Amino acid sequence: MENKNFYRNFFAIFIPLVLQNVITISVNLADNIMLGSYSETALAGAAAVNQVQFVYSQIVLAFGDALVILGSQYWGKKRIEPMKKLTSIGIRFELLVWILLFTATTFVPIKILEIFTTDGPIVAAGVEYLYVIKFTYLFFAITQLLLAMLRMTEVVKIALGLSIMTFFVNCGINYVLIFGHFGAPALGITGAAIGTLTARILETIVVILYIALVNNKLDLRLRDFATFDRLLAKDYIKVATPMVIVQGLWGLNTALQTVILGHMTAAAIAANSVASNLFMMVKSMIYGASATASVIIGRTIGEGDLKEVMKLSSRLQKMFVVMGILGGIILFIIRVPILNIYALSPETKAMANSFLIILCFVFVGMSYQMPTNNGIIRGGGSATYILKLDIISIWCIVLPLSFFMAFVVNASPLVVLICLNADQFFKGVPAFLMSHYGNWIKKLTR
Repeated sequence: MENKNFYRNFFAIFIPLVLQNVITISVNLADNIMLGSYSETALAGAAAVNQVQFVYSQIVLAFGDALVILGSQYWGKKRIEPMKKLTSIGIRFELLVWILLFTATTFVPIKILEIFTTDGPIVAAGVEYLYVIKFTYLFFAITQLLLAMLRMTEVVKIALGLSIMTFFVNCGINYVLIFGHFGAPALGITGAAIGTLTARILETIVVILYIALVNNKLDLRLRDFATFDRLLAKDYIKVATPMVIVQGLWGLNTALQTVILGHMTAAAIAANSVASNLFMMVKSMIYGASATASVIIGRTIGEGDLKEVMKLSSRLQKMFVVMGILGGIILFIIRVPILNIYALSPETKAMANSFLIILCFVFVGMSYQMPTNNGIIRGGGSATYILKLDIISIWCIVLPLSFFMAFVVNASPLVVLICLNADQFFKGVPAFLMSHYGNWIKKLTR
């Protein structure tokens, strides 16, 4: 019965989170397909802006994850008041980041976009897109913080519902306004930005109404956001700081990986684009597992049963290995029919196929190390450990090795791809040692 309850609880959180991530990726994919059909310049301009959005979203999500890690321990103790204060603190930090980004994108948009491209028409398209899309950043920050607040109380289905709504609203408005269907003006890249802005506003309205009228386990009220607790703020900053740094560096790392492959052959660029889109879909399982493990571990630490925490950690890690093997097999099976959908040259299709075979093995390693490090260990309160691990593995090993192999040795794109993903294998060793023998369980509550 105990095992049955564990699996029921795990999958009740895991499945909606995975589906939410899959739908979110589908929205981005649909946006790319529509803009690409309208104009390659528009697609490139939006892609440049999306590099800025990606780093911003990682920082916003890091503040939300910090709220979940700290708040889940209070949830395990059934202490509601500190959770309400933490939510108020989290929203203040997210609003501060939003103000900084909104100011920068308003006053120096061209300078920002020229970091990613110096092509005049692409920069002009990006500025046009950014003029509208910058207003989405506020709504995105509020929605993600409120969803994190719900997640720390084990409420996750609303996030899936919001993603489904976003998919249809965004795609529908894009179809009408990008191309000018049903008598609407053909606004191109501006139409895509309007679709995203509309969806973001609706997301925020729906999640606020949901909390106010349907599911408000914290009894959160507007007046609670006026409170500020300095001691809890110190606790929150201590947890959030390493996570924000890790997520920000990870966003930068992702951009640099694109740069490395982007300076190789044209076939490598196209093959990486195709392979990474499919891999992102399957990788949703890993993100879902990490987020679920973080909630379960944090709540159990808050309950004070440390033996149960170690028992859950061991059980979760066995699940991660099984999920990795199954996910790798699924990716291997679906790669051929998915590749046949694309109109690729034989050379590009062969390279994309080779990339995906490599990523099948990468998935197995990633499925163990990422949920163990970012879900169990970080969820247990050891966020600083993850910061140190990422700095050493990515910035001292993976990126230097990849740059060396790509630009000094002139290795093949396949070898470079293996180097870029090498950390997914060797980070499993410290994950195992730390989770079994290290001091990773930290009581963060007062």
